[in-house]
Amino acid sequence: MGKRGREIVKLDVELLIKHLNKAFADEWLAYYQYWVGAKVAVGPMRGAVVAELMEHALDELRHADMLVERIIQLGGTPILKPEDWYEHTNCGYAEPSKPSVKELLNQNIEAEQCAIDVYSKILELTKDKDPVTYNLALEILEDEVEHEEDLQALVEDMMIAKDMY
Repeated sequence: MGKRGREIVKLDVELLIKHLNKAFADEWLAYYQYWVGAKVAVGPMRGAVVAELMEHALDELRHADMLVERIIQLGGTPILKPEDWYEHTNCGYAEPSKPSVKELLNQNIEAEQCAIDVYSKILELTKDKDPVTYNLALEILEDEVEHEEDLQALVEDMMIAKDMY
């Protein structure tokens, strides 16, 4: 990290890197949860659900990229071994062992709600102390809020469609 870039961070950088690495682990697990869920999904509105899951998977991968860049900028090392993601995750991984679209949507809504909490905490930690990380967390949080809304709308659409038949 550059000298001036370090000077603007007014908090424990190691603690911040720890939080960012935990979020990084979450994003990789979320990417896989969405991606594999899209592959195994079955049930009504499968096409719409799969399209949404794949879109979200790509967003989660982009978030992981944003986080790794910031971790490196701060002089940290991102988690290097995928098996370590489980040790550091905030939100965990929900295996799609019941691949019904309704179950997948509910699992991913829970994951998005956890992610919203994670990025809200990073915002609190960095507010007025690290504007770069704050803005990064805000951008990701906006996506996570949108994801939760998108998934809940699909659940509502499924309920309406069920009542119509």
